[in-house]
Amino acid sequence: MIKISNTVSIPKADIEFQAIRAQGPGGQNVNKVSSAVHLRFDIMASGLPEKYKEKLLTLKDRRISKEGVVVIKAQSFRSQEKNKEDALNRLVEMIKGAVRETRKRKPTRPTRGSMHKRLDSKTRQGKLKSLRKKIKY
Repeated sequence: MIKISNTVSIPKADIEFQAIRAQGPGGQNVNKVSSAVHLRFDIMASGLPEKYKEKLLTLKDRRISKEGVVVIKAQSFRSQEKNKEDALNRLVEMIKGAVRETRKRKPTRPTRGSMHKRLDSKTRQGKLKSLRKKIKY
């Protein structure tokens, strides 16, 4: 079980791993060893609560396909185990981020200093524009 929060967790059976060859430099090792990992997680078939599923499906993330499958590619490390761990951590962070609610902004008045600063810049800009006018002789 992969723990998302105190009450929510994902069974490891819901997550599918596929080992692939990594991209980039690495010499012979990169050609021989499949160290990169594709993590696939079907949102609708998972045991997540409905609230979590809705939030994940409404995310505008290129890692989520139209069918509702999350695909994460991890190839930062040279070992397959570390890449698996990295992919799992990224999935957990994605789920936590989708459910996290943003705080509502508390409206505040502008400070006296910021108002003075704004007015000073306006007068400076006005003087600069008046200097651009044609001179009347």
